[in-house]
Parts: sequence; structure tokens; C-alpha cells
Amino acid sequence: MSDKNLTEIFDAIDESIDELNPELQNLDELVTAASHICGMLLTAYASAFNKEMPKTDDLLVLFKAFVKGDTSLTAVRDNLRELVYYRNCIDQDRHDALPKNAEKMTIHTVRHIYLYLRSRADQEELLD
Repeated sequence: MSDKNLTEIFDAIDESIDELNPELQNLDELVTAASHICGMLLTAYASAFNKEMPKTDDLLVLFKAFVKGDTSLTAVRDNLRELVYYRNCIDQDRHDALPKNAEKMTIHTVRHIYLYLRSRADQEELLD
């Protein structure tokens, strides 16, 4: 992914999540940024195991490559699906189908994925 080690990558991603702001960004921007961050998370974690990840912004395609060979990684599936659902609602102009606090939930969702993968990486002694 880069010349940085996994700890540095996770730290940079953590900072990116901290910069998400529902008061300054609309839902479309937040979902786009959160999806990009999740893609970086999946790719960074997978790189620690030398998994080949596709070059795509499609979270479901990334997820399929991410879990290949380790079904225990499906723990992030529902959170990724939530972001995909938000994106589909936005793209189809179905804001009525979104939860009341979709902006805050978007940030909460990406934070949940980050914390899960960071703690898992720490347990597997992949971090410095």
C-alpha cells in the first residue's frame, strides 16, 4: 500500500476519521469519505497478509477479496453494507429511507470498522 508500516497507516486513517464532520459535510460527502477510508482500512489490513486487493472504490468487491481465505473477517460485513445502503439511498434520491442521524451513523460505522481492525491487528501483533 505504501512505504509506511501498518501502525503508521492506521494512525493516519484514525486522523482521517477524526476529520469527518457532520456539521461541515453533507451526507453524500461523508459517505464518500467513509467508504474511501474503509477501502484503505481493508487494503492496509490485507496487505499485512500479502493479500492481493483489487484497485476499486466498490466496497463489496473489496470485501470479497478481503475475506478470501479467512471467513472470520466477515465481522465487518454488516458495517460495510450499511455504508453501501447509505450510498444507494443517496444515489436513488431516497433520503426518506435513511436513519434520522445518518451523518453521525456514517462516522460511527467507519469508526467501528477501524476499531475492530486495529484491535485485531494489535492482537495478531501486526502493530509496532
